[in-house]
Amino acid sequence: MTGKECVLRTYRHEKLDTIPWVPFAGVHVGKLTGYTATEVLADAEKLLESLRESHRIYRPDGQPVVFDLQLEAEVLGAELLWADTGPPTVASHPLAATKDIPDRLPTASDGRYPVVLDVMKRFSAEVGDTTALFGLLCGPFTLASHLRGMDLFMDMFDDPEYVKRLVAYCNRVAMRVAELYIDAGMDIVATVDPLVSQISPEHFTEFLTEPFTEFFSFLRERNVISSFFVCGDAGKNIEVMCGTAPDGISIDENIPFATAKAITDRHNITLGGNLPLTTVMLLGNQQDNMKAVIDQIDSVPAGNMIVSPGCDMPYDTPIENVVAVEQAVHRTEQTREMIANYERVDDDIEVELPDYSALTRPLVEVFTLDSETCAACTYMFGAALDVKKTSAIEIDVVEYKFTKRENIARCKAMGVKQLPSIYINGKLAYSSVIPNRDELARAITAAAQ
Repeated sequence: MTGKECVLRTYRHEKLDTIPWVPFAGVHVGKLTGYTATEVLADAEKLLESLRESHRIYRPDGQPVVFDLQLEAEVLGAELLWADTGPPTVASHPLAATKDIPDRLPTASDGRYPVVLDVMKRFSAEVGDTTALFGLLCGPFTLASHLRGMDLFMDMFDDPEYVKRLVAYCNRVAMRVAELYIDAGMDIVATVDPLVSQISPEHFTEFLTEPFTEFFSFLRERNVISSFFVCGDAGKNIEVMCGTAPDGISIDENIPFATAKAITDRHNITLGGNLPLTTVMLLGNQQDNMKAVIDQIDSVPAGNMIVSPGCDMPYDTPIENVVAVEQAVHRTEQTREMIANYERVDDDIEVELPDYSALTRPLVEVFTLDSETCAACTYMFGAALDVKKTSAIEIDVVEYKFTKRENIARCKAMGVKQLPSIYINGKLAYSSVIPNRDELARAITAAAQ
């Protein structure tokens, strides 16, 4: 059985003796060939070369071609801020000053789609017989936030009908991009919508159940496997996500794998993801990574499972750690023997917390995975900066990125449970929920009194 067959049969809920391995290596593939994130996301030859190297080293059963949630927004008028070690972020929002609903849909010749589609077709011709290829696109809610900006969260309360119309348009964009990816040879189309983790199940039902149900039905009609990818603490929304009927759901480390799988199994939906990106894949060693895979496999009933990182792997993830994950998936019993005497070694890093009782002005601490690469983190940190810019009182705002060892220690010292989170004067204010501007401003003002 090929890796591709293993992936597709798992998404079709067949009982197998093997578990598929799908590394979500987006810009990380550039590290394998010495190219920056910007180079692999804009140059077809460099992207294809990097994908080939990733395929050779990591022996995936399934593999994404590109992981860039800004492709659609760029075509629709958003300006991007580029980075060497991460995907670009949205720097401007075309609908920030208007409530118009666009009617433009992407074409194969727009933006960077000629690069992406060319590589998809060529890579599919090379490995598509044995490897399941994923076409990842930006989900409608996150795309709506890229277009509208932080005001989208105010609109959900002040003008819900506008939000519904904007999300419906963004869903049409997603379906159009899905058509392009299907024509380019993609076996699985995944809608990646990290901001789903930032809303309640009630808001999901009100704004997103209909468009996602329509999207997955659209893919079923075209006989293509679908996946619903969400980042952050979306545990509260797994049930309503299942109600939209995707073939699979992918989660990150904020949600316990066993907890999510108990829900997805009830709906006969395949679950993937959850391998910790920072503490294990980026900053751990090979044994840490092997142990994480074995623990995940042992934590749930067999079937309906794919091993993969919790999201797009950090650019600087050590190659040997990813190889260790592949070994643990494909040689599970041998790996059990290798880690029989495993002991986790934690960094002994001391951090000094502020004296919150002695603050002269409000201190807003934003704990993120990385606001430059995580969409939910981008908008939560942006909310804090927005209030700082418009506030009548002086406010200090600081971001602590989970990609640094000292910030992991700080999270432990502060008791941070989920990312992203906002603490005001040392007290948790928002956890995996992006506040609107007025709400956050009131919370900060109250803390100043």
